[in-house]
Amino acid sequence: MTAPPLTVMLVAAEASGDDRGAGLMRALRAKLGDGVRFVGVGGQRMRAEGLESPFDIAELSIFGLLEGLMAYGKVVRRADETADLAAREKPDVAVLIDSWGFTLRVAQRLRRQDPRLALVKYVAPQVWASRPGRARTAARAFDLLLTIHAFDAPAFEREGLKTVFVGDSTLAIDFSAADPAGLRAQIGAAPEDPILLVLPGSRPSEIERVMPAFEDAVSLLKADRPNLQVVAPAAPTVAELVKARVAGWAHRAHVVEGDAAKRSAMKAATVALACSGTVTTELALAGCPMVVAYRLAPVTYAILKRLIRTKYVTLFNIAAQDFVAPEMIQDDCNGPALAREIALRLDDPALRARQVERQNAALLKMGRGGPDANEAAASAVLDLVARQRLSTAT
Repeated sequence: MTAPPLTVMLVAAEASGDDRGAGLMRALRAKLGDGVRFVGVGGQRMRAEGLESPFDIAELSIFGLLEGLMAYGKVVRRADETADLAAREKPDVAVLIDSWGFTLRVAQRLRRQDPRLALVKYVAPQVWASRPGRARTAARAFDLLLTIHAFDAPAFEREGLKTVFVGDSTLAIDFSAADPAGLRAQIGAAPEDPILLVLPGSRPSEIERVMPAFEDAVSLLKADRPNLQVVAPAAPTVAELVKARVAGWAHRAHVVEGDAAKRSAMKAATVALACSGTVTTELALAGCPMVVAYRLAPVTYAILKRLIRTKYVTLFNIAAQDFVAPEMIQDDCNGPALAREIALRLDDPALRARQVERQNAALLKMGRGGPDANEAAASAVLDLVARQRLSTAT
């Protein structure tokens, strides 16, 4: 008699989590073939791997205290729906990816619903930066933590949570198929034209907060550099928002969608202006110098400024313990300041080369060239399932 397939529930509520979830699905399918099926919540990438998500995750891409309070009712409803899905599908294990606020609520519901269900948290909350009490909360909510940073483990292991460092799947992104020359031809750029990449984030709130400053910076730069080509790779969660904003610009910009176009644009770019997030690691891997920016609601920023224990927000800056890429945060995220930092890099090839060299050194500290994170995560999940089954059998 053939054993039923392993049912894996995956829950991701943001673009970066969707990408990790898709990678984990591929790795599990490579190990188990038809012996695994997937249920849960995800975005475009996880849907491409066969997941049927009951709702669009774009509405859960929330960052900020005020924004979180305003979306609280929606988050609770979606957490309830996710728990209802688990009740129907009866998964053997649930992997809850990033998005601390939402996935914790889901975990609490799943734990009450079925205390025997194996619960995995994939990507640790950044307790080294703020709110260290989350380590104890995680230990109570989950059976296993998969971390993308080697320095995450001690805080959680002290609370009794089994923790496995799997590495960051972003560091394994393959740019070998990127076609920078094709991207230049697509946008009509001459070989000598500089290209500025504009990446305003993957959350609607990020577009709202940073795009006005990004627009001002681009206008100032274009006024002095008519041949500057502007390309905006749009994350799936905000593609329509980005296209609508760019359509209203006085100067032409090219919006590109999809991973292939994004990677080609990253390899073709002279400099990037990026909203803080996973995309900064991708840019560094592509060898693209950048200026990093972020803006929060004023109340959120005032509170977080008291809580944050690190002066860096960009992962490779944290790894280097230095401002390898400039970080223009809150009031510094304004058009003239951003334009000034970008202009320095557009006009100075040696500065760009030094920054890329330092970015590469920081990537090595982050684990570039290490084991495949998707493979490591899949193995850790299957090990947990095996232990749970052995425990139940005895």
